[in-house]
Amino acid sequence: MTSQHSDSRIDIPALLIRLPLFQALNAEEIATLAAHSRPRRLLKGEMLFQKGEVAHGFYVVVFGQIKLAFPSSSGNEKVVEIIGPRQSFGEAAMFAQHAYPVFAQALVDTLLLQVSQDIIFELLATDTSFARRMLAGLGMRLHSLIQDVESYSQRSSTQRVIGYLLQHCPAEEEADGGVEIVLPTSKQIIASRLSLTPETLSRILHDLTEAKLIDMQGKRITIRDLTRLRQYDF
Repeated sequence: MTSQHSDSRIDIPALLIRLPLFQALNAEEIATLAAHSRPRRLLKGEMLFQKGEVAHGFYVVVFGQIKLAFPSSSGNEKVVEIIGPRQSFGEAAMFAQHAYPVFAQALVDTLLLQVSQDIIFELLATDTSFARRMLAGLGMRLHSLIQDVESYSQRSSTQRVIGYLLQHCPAEEEADGGVEIVLPTSKQIIASRLSLTPETLSRILHDLTEAKLIDMQGKRITIRDLTRLRQYDF
């Protein structure tokens, strides 16, 4: 774990102002926010919090990845979300003053900013634009969860995998061209995120390779033609 001395050299205001949630705040508000925030470094595999712990603030990922998951009845775990750089999490539990419904674990070495709930409630009371952005962020999170439920109930396993691959393609790529992506985490975690078994995910990726829609080399996937992949009939 990195020393406290090293953490003290982190420029928290500079990190905060680059985050979409805080970009409209003025210098005084950023300084106040920074005074109530602290860096948290996690090593790969380290737990940030357990399911059932009470929230006292929320977190923003500076770099790294955080897995949000809960144990399933089968004794495994269900991955709810994978949080990456410039994304936040924990807001809903903070607002509700409830326990976390999931656990949070670092998938790689990760730097977070932990933001105190006291300063967030103060900003919400004095800055209506900040309140709107916070509500918009929570709304997008809820919309994403609803889409997940719809995907799991109405889309086939292959459709889920293709949707996941397309989601990770750069937006500026040409529809009729190929594109290379790198899976952000292990296939086991991706399978859980898509409510699939690892074996099913591997079979679907193999089938897409056999259909000459993708090429695979470890976590690196080359989509030969985005249009063909979107239109794949299965």
